[in-house]
Amino acid sequence: MKQLCLKMGIDIWEVIEAAGTKPFGFQAFYPGPGVGGHCIPVDPFYLNWKAKQFGFQAKFIELAGEINEAMPQFVVETTARALKRKGIALRGAKVLVLGVAYKRDVDDLRESPALEIIEMLRHQGAEVAYNDPFFETVGHGRHYTLEMQSTPLDKAGEFDCVLVHTDHSLYDFAEIVEQARLVVDTRNATRAIESPKIVHC
Repeated sequence: MKQLCLKMGIDIWEVIEAAGTKPFGFQAFYPGPGVGGHCIPVDPFYLNWKAKQFGFQAKFIELAGEINEAMPQFVVETTARALKRKGIALRGAKVLVLGVAYKRDVDDLRESPALEIIEMLRHQGAEVAYNDPFFETVGHGRHYTLEMQSTPLDKAGEFDCVLVHTDHSLYDFAEIVEQARLVVDTRNATRAIESPKIVHC
């Protein structure tokens, strides 16, 4: 849905805000760079597997899974396009990923899309660093081997692009945008900031 809205020139955040004016029965769900944690990326697929044993096909679970799994690639493609508009190739570009936790203000890396995004960026030749106040280092896990240390936030201006993956409340996004050359925002964390440096993803 997020990708479709971007292609159609529709602001998904305005759509959610408008839907929230309904006087009852509204629960907001916000898009991001993918899903992480121990539940959503894993548990629905167990249900789907079991349903098939009883002759049912849970198409909605499969479709949601496909969309969620495609989001890291979409983030990388958006970052590449944003850099290209500034005359910078992704190969050789310096990218700082803000936040590797799967959601704000937690010290949990399980199934975090950030790990896949970092590996994809590296695979395409980008020089990638990260900052996360909850993780001084990131080593290796079931699906990744990064062996990285958190980069101080005051070095944000040294990067070609700052990619907002996790909108931790400790981050001062106004200051980050001021320092950065380019910001790709996957969480709408910069919604209150007017700047030509910001690309929403």
